[in-house]
Amino acid sequence: MKIKRIAHLGVAVKDLESAMNFFTDSLPLEVTHTEEFQGMKIAFIPIGDSSVELLQDVSGASAVKKFVEKNGEGVHHIAYEVDNIYEAVAELKAKGIKLIDETPRQGAHGMSVAFMHPKATHGILMELVQPSSEPH
Repeated sequence: MKIKRIAHLGVAVKDLESAMNFFTDSLPLEVTHTEEFQGMKIAFIPIGDSSVELLQDVSGASAVKKFVEKNGEGVHHIAYEVDNIYEAVAELKAKGIKLIDETPRQGAHGMSVAFMHPKATHGILMELVQPSSEPH
């Protein structure tokens, strides 16, 4: 498996508008894209070769809602871009790493994604991502 970069930090927030305003008014950053996906409103804020992904629950039942209720707002996950997500998942499975997604699936922003279970990663929710335009 080749990890190319930290693709993004997922940040769980209670109020997406307020969080976006902080990043755009207080910091010299820009929201380039927003979308709704799997019960969440998501905003993308590029920073160099990476980005911050702000996540707000809108369904009342997403993993982000549970995270905010338990932990408050904050870093929800770290996403690593890999060159081949299918090979990366197979390698992790072969090493006995507990996965939430044993098969990559469609994620936000047109990415193929697979999450590792925090119990296997020292309490950190880690996501593997691969842009859908890249071959697998």
